[in-house]
Amino acid sequence: MMTLNTLKHLLAAGVLAATLSPAMADAPVDHPVIKRPYKLAPSADLVYSIKARQRGIALSGESVSNWRAGDGKYSLLAETKAALFGKILEQRSEGMVDDYGLAPAQFVEKRFRKDAVTTTFKRDSKTIVFGEGDESYPLKGGEQDRNSAVWQLASVARAAPEKFVPGSEWAFFVAGAHDAEPWTFKVVKEETVATGMGEVAAIHLVKAPPPDKKGQQVDLWLAPSLEWYPVKVTFADADGGDYVEQTLQKIVKK
Repeated sequence: MMTLNTLKHLLAAGVLAATLSPAMADAPVDHPVIKRPYKLAPSADLVYSIKARQRGIALSGESVSNWRAGDGKYSLLAETKAALFGKILEQRSEGMVDDYGLAPAQFVEKRFRKDAVTTTFKRDSKTIVFGEGDESYPLKGGEQDRNSAVWQLASVARAAPEKFVPGSEWAFFVAGAHDAEPWTFKVVKEETVATGMGEVAAIHLVKAPPPDKKGQQVDLWLAPSLEWYPVKVTFADADGGDYVEQTLQKIVKK
């Protein structure tokens, strides 16, 4: 998923890339462990268009998510390309499926002109460790990475769509390239989203920054009529103006 904080960081360096920004691990974090019914979405390739604005600069690109699930395993490969730069980001999540749903084994992020960074979910020692830094977190059940989290949320929604009503909240513990933090998605309402396949009804959810931290707001739209696939994602700064918008253009079932 294209994101805003990395967009800022890499624009300052003269290049463009994308990933959800890590949380600071300087204080204890909540670690939600919630076992919910789930139903994985069918395997598919999803193609998104990307628009962004940073410091008055307009940017565009394309992102493709290759989602595969079956035989007790899953994999998710997301590649993002930007005009003038070519491929600027590759993120891969893969693992098993357990009683909680998606159970990542490894999350790999490769940014433009940078070495790949790997986050490992060590099931034997029940810890999450990172290729960069000394932080580690316990594995208690249901943890996700930044690629798998949205797909786990969609899986939960597919199993219990009647519970995704305005005001309902859905918490997960999510690891990135350097550390981990709790994410809570809150359902706003059903809205119409213009996609490359026409207008579709979608459930709008918001992941706001924690109350004691500054950060970007993430808005997510899941479409019940399209297997609850994510049809739109936006990332916006709290002070307004800068944003990244990712909109579904087509789906290729696999």
